[in-house]
Amino acid sequence: MAKTMVKKKTTAKSSQAGLATCAYCQGAGIDPFGIPSERSKCQVCGGRGKVRVEKPTIECTFCGGTGIYPDKRITCTVCMGKGVVKAVKNPKTCPECEGTGESESTPGLYCVRCKGKGVIAG
Repeated sequence: MAKTMVKKKTTAKSSQAGLATCAYCQGAGIDPFGIPSERSKCQVCGGRGKVRVEKPTIECTFCGGTGIYPDKRITCTVCMGKGVVKAVKNPKTCPECEGTGESESTPGLYCVRCKGKGVIAG
């Protein structure tokens, strides 16, 4: 009789991952704009007030670390509302957006070259 080996599926948690306060709701766990109601859970952290992030991190340049899309009432499309993004190795200021994270040719959208981070790998 032949033995069949079954591999267990394991989920490897990155040693680089950590928890950070949700920037979108500022750790309160409720939607900062009260949408659809004043008691709605935060869509970014699910009401927990904390989000999992990959370390090392830098503040999201596009939203300024708020987790909110500039001048809108939605989550930032660069950091997904977390307020931080994964840091790049040997960071250099992005030559396209000059470190702002915003597209020069299309204001209101993030820079395609640096993906809104404001820096690129050097």
